[in-house]
Amino acid sequence: MPCASSGAITLGMTEQLLPIGPADIEAAARVIAPFAIRTPLLSFPVLNERVGAKVFLKPEMLQRTGSFKFRGAFNKVASIPQDKRAGGVVAFSSGNHAQGVAAAAKILDMQATIVMPADAPLSKRERTKSYGAEVVLYDRDRDDREAISRGIAEKRGATLVRPYDDPFVIAGQGTAGREIAEDMAALGLSPDIVVAPASGGGLIAGVATAVKARYPRAEIVVAEPEAFDDHGISLTAGHREPHGPAGRTICDALMALIPGEMTFAINSKLLARGVTASDKEVGAAVAFAYRELKLVVEPGGAVGLAALLAGRLDVAGKNVVIVLSGGNVDADLFAELVA
Repeated sequence: MPCASSGAITLGMTEQLLPIGPADIEAAARVIAPFAIRTPLLSFPVLNERVGAKVFLKPEMLQRTGSFKFRGAFNKVASIPQDKRAGGVVAFSSGNHAQGVAAAAKILDMQATIVMPADAPLSKRERTKSYGAEVVLYDRDRDDREAISRGIAEKRGATLVRPYDDPFVIAGQGTAGREIAEDMAALGLSPDIVVAPASGGGLIAGVATAVKARYPRAEIVVAEPEAFDDHGISLTAGHREPHGPAGRTICDALMALIPGEMTFAINSKLLARGVTASDKEVGAAVAFAYRELKLVVEPGGAVGLAALLAGRLDVAGKNVVIVLSGGNVDADLFAELVA
């Protein structure tokens, strides 16, 4: 199990104990290796020329279930002792974590119940069901998804699989960062800037842990939708702060109100800053990825690319890695954005 001792990593001259460390990510990589896809780093001349940098995209939409979430979900579900598996697992998610948990449970022959917002994209709900999971819908504006999930878990004796505030989940997501570090090293390059999106912060916490372990000078930047930048706000404040009542964004996967407690313990130490992109800019990035790169990326997965294309990052002459976190976009929305 991930522990404080394995989470001890050196930050400058000060050793900080964090929820996970590189050793936990190494362990997660061994667990998920037979089941997860090792996604490549992709570089495109058209993108490099447009921004004046050497850009590498980490296409997690090619991952099993269409997003990075399978990594952390499988690492967590696989950690459940055999004598605790009969009750199954319960998770709450707008879609990508839902599919990751459902797929992991199916592989490990466990029942999954997923609590999803009623306004989650239909494609994500149907894909979750396709893995054999039971889907329980809730109202995003009125209901408490965690309370609903805890109630189901207690009633059924199931294990609650949180989307980000869990050391096994964070370590699993960190395998994406481990692959980035290994692949950049294989190219003989050092990443100057690594950008990843955040909702609760599990992906970027894992990526930051893995990348900083090998490249301590790399700048890790969190990308968020405009007005949903609770990580950026929290980094500036020095403590967890929610974003304001922002309504809706096309980045449906990135609408968490406040950074996770466990993830922010990591991100507050390892992240450099946050950047944002508007829905219009995100839509333009989705269209750019489709038209110019022939990649299908969901809005939440494209927010880092959007910030890059909008000029929010000082990248001239640098080696930049952008994590495209998923591709589970509703077909009607995708058609509208790329039209």
